[in-house]
Amino acid sequence: MDWLSVIVMLLVVGMIVQCVRLFLSDCDLELQWAEKFGYATGTLKDKVVWITGASSGIGESLAYRLAADGCSLVLSARREERLQQVKQNIIDRGYLKKENILVLPLDLLDLKSHSDAVETVLKYFKKIDILVNNAGRSQRSLIERCPVEVDRQVFEINTLSPISLTKAVLPHFMERIAGHVVFTSSIAGKIGSPGLGSYACSKHALQGWLDALRTEMYPYNINVTSVCPGPVFSEALVHAFTDKIDTSLGVTMDPREKRMSSERCATLMAVAMANRLDEVWISPHPELFYVYLFQFLPSTAKRIAKVLGQDRVDKIKSGSASLHKTK
Repeated sequence: MDWLSVIVMLLVVGMIVQCVRLFLSDCDLELQWAEKFGYATGTLKDKVVWITGASSGIGESLAYRLAADGCSLVLSARREERLQQVKQNIIDRGYLKKENILVLPLDLLDLKSHSDAVETVLKYFKKIDILVNNAGRSQRSLIERCPVEVDRQVFEINTLSPISLTKAVLPHFMERIAGHVVFTSSIAGKIGSPGLGSYACSKHALQGWLDALRTEMYPYNINVTSVCPGPVFSEALVHAFTDKIDTSLGVTMDPREKRMSSERCATLMAVAMANRLDEVWISPHPELFYVYLFQFLPSTAKRIAKVLGQDRVDKIKSGSASLHKTK
């Protein structure tokens, strides 16, 4: 066997191995590699991490994960009593002492409060190492039925609010020539889906802004990580916007559904943070496969989606489906 044949055979075997890895994974291949061979999450020890949306779901699980790794935490959300419970859970588990956790209630829609919130954190911990913009709100309704006021509110909470908070923290990062901004985006920030038009719009817009921020902040040694989860067990459907401005979806996720646990999602997020990855996809299949398909065969993928998506649209119109999938 000549060398060319050996090289070709090795390439084929390598492609087969990568395909097997892809279909057995719950995240993109680069994040897989980082989890197995990269920096462990324990390297985040002694970092001051500010997490928004820390009262439940991914944010709460991330707080436990990072606390176990020795990070000092700032916990923010609107529900102070839930934040206090998360803090107590961390203390009870022996992860951190109470002085290493700052509970900071925050309504992200109050943009004018963001600068004061940053000053509160800096006064308490003297620094911020990582800002995790995790807070957000999902949405379920067809575009034709969704009023512009709902579009506006989705955009304000999912896009403008985290942008505003990030801008309030950036001067501190730029002065230190160090910092890390993490955003919980979504698979819906990569692929639009029937019934999630406003939500997908808010996350797609965020992805573009993060690409620009990442390049602009490179000279200041500021990292930007975009985390794109797929279906994850959380309270997202309870609070999701609908086509009625004052009505939430109010649906509790079925534990029998194929979704990732918030704990697993938080672990992969911590790996992404420890390895300073720029963008990661965290999802079980088939959603993870769809992202690859849309990334590499966009026109073909969109043609397939138009046809196969009609059944979903019809079910939504008939009211027989609640659009439960996707974070």
